[in-house]
Amino acid sequence: MSVVLTEIADGIATITLNRPEARNALNPALAAAFPAAITECDQRDDVLAIILTGADPAFCAGFDLRELSTRERGSEPNPPPPYRAAIPPHRTPVIGAINGAAVTGGFEIALACDFLIASDRARFADTHARVGLLPGWGLTVMLPEAIGIRRAKQLSLSGAFLDARTALDWGLVNEVVEHHLLLHRAREIAAQIVANPSASVQAVMALYDEVAELAPPQAWTLENERARVWIAGRFDRAGLAERREGIVETGRRLAGTEHTHDGPYSVSDQDDDQNGGG
Repeated sequence: MSVVLTEIADGIATITLNRPEARNALNPALAAAFPAAITECDQRDDVLAIILTGADPAFCAGFDLRELSTRERGSEPNPPPPYRAAIPPHRTPVIGAINGAAVTGGFEIALACDFLIASDRARFADTHARVGLLPGWGLTVMLPEAIGIRRAKQLSLSGAFLDARTALDWGLVNEVVEHHLLLHRAREIAAQIVANPSASVQAVMALYDEVAELAPPQAWTLENERARVWIAGRFDRAGLAERREGIVETGRRLAGTEHTHDGPYSVSDQDDDQNGGG
């Protein structure tokens, strides 16, 4: 089974993270495949808008904790990409269709999209501190830009889950829709983009990106360097392996879905594979 599914129709590419049994947690295969899929679609002349989503029940639960806890000391969760955010540079707008939990590394993927449409089942959390990692994909830059520094600190230091409606109130997502309407609404917006002249859409995208570059780029470098130093010298893999079940249980409780079977952390035989890494 492919870890990424790509569908192209009417100028719109829909890319789906496809490890539903692991809440679309990032193992090496998925961590490499989804940015490659975005780049491939971005380079096609017949793709004028991209939608990024996850196979239910989650958007992305971050890096696979089981993978992280068994890696040798000094190794990174995955090789660093030649770009700084979770999503590669792109000329084509990327709409994040957040269908469920977007946790830690998954949260960073969502933040790297150009804007977000959320299902009413969407949840957002930064569990770096709880897992024992530091952000490395720009969360400490992008999250304060989206919701303000105080709210960003609250989320990162507490590890609490932010529900879809609060995410809308805080300006993290543009719209919240009923779960079954998520892709329909994302495609409606994508179709509006496709209807505009592609040259001007790409020019506006490039201008936004260039203006964003005027913000201190040192912030991105600092976060990335600190994350590397931390995981090389201070990340406690053995401790993570011992605490993994507790981290998963806490994540379920904070997500508010501990006793449900249809939420982002539904209880099933796959609970042993729940994630939430960086």
